[in-house]
Amino acid sequence: MKMVVIIATFGRKEQLARLLKHLERQERLPDEVIVSVPDETDVVAHETTRFRFSIVAGKRGLCAQRNQALDFALGRFDVITFFDDDFIPQHNYLRLLETAFQKHHEWAVVMGHVVKDGAKTAGFTWTEGIEVLAADAELPHGEPKVADHIGAYGCNMSMRARLIGGLRFDERLVLYGWQEDIDFTSQLRRLGRVVELSTLRGVHLGLKAGRVSGERFGYSQVANPIYLIRKGTVPASFALPLMGRNITANLLRSLWPEPHVDRRGRLRGNFTALAHVLRGRIEPEYIQKIAPSEAR
Repeated sequence: MKMVVIIATFGRKEQLARLLKHLERQERLPDEVIVSVPDETDVVAHETTRFRFSIVAGKRGLCAQRNQALDFALGRFDVITFFDDDFIPQHNYLRLLETAFQKHHEWAVVMGHVVKDGAKTAGFTWTEGIEVLAADAELPHGEPKVADHIGAYGCNMSMRARLIGGLRFDERLVLYGWQEDIDFTSQLRRLGRVVELSTLRGVHLGLKAGRVSGERFGYSQVANPIYLIRKGTVPASFALPLMGRNITANLLRSLWPEPHVDRRGRLRGNFTALAHVLRGRIEPEYIQKIAPSEAR
């Protein structure tokens, strides 16, 4: 199988450089790594003989950047893997992924198990992430476990290229996206299973640099799920509880917010989006009209 890794990134040159170097140690090397950026100045020069390395530039926003990479890659590969620039895969990740797709022809989308997720905490440094992976590699994990999901977690997700066709990430989910991964991969469920495979393992550092502001993110926490319910790609049974949990967390923790989370900004964004929804205004791209502030 021919396999490509796509990394959409912005404003994280040093982190990207570490990840590219790390990918050179994969037991099954990618046939190509495509980095998608708004501008080529977002990439530190990377020279390697281990795999083909390409840069596509011109758009900004997670969905737009993934789409321009897809347009560049489709027709040349059997498996397309998306890694966030702050996801660190185990060295056997791509080897086990290839085997999984070869053995299970009914699988359309595969994601790995996130050993630790810094997106839910203050985040991890690169060194901490490598230490977590090293410790995890020493543990017995037993037989592979497979779990079906509505959609895949975008920090590490792979799909059969031939099933994608004209499907693209929804560019109305601007900037950071938020639920763009579920929206995209849930549409592939009609063509095959969307699964999490326990033997594919990695750490999501959850870096905060390069993300949107708290208020913008809070708006997306409400507007995006409602938009996707109306679009018909994400069931209300998944989206509404997710939205409710986020609003509740922001409301309760706004009194004593964590240092790494702008809970009050998120709550303001939640309330603005709720007011818009009550008036029938479903506009994910409205976050571009919200003044940017500290991204947390």
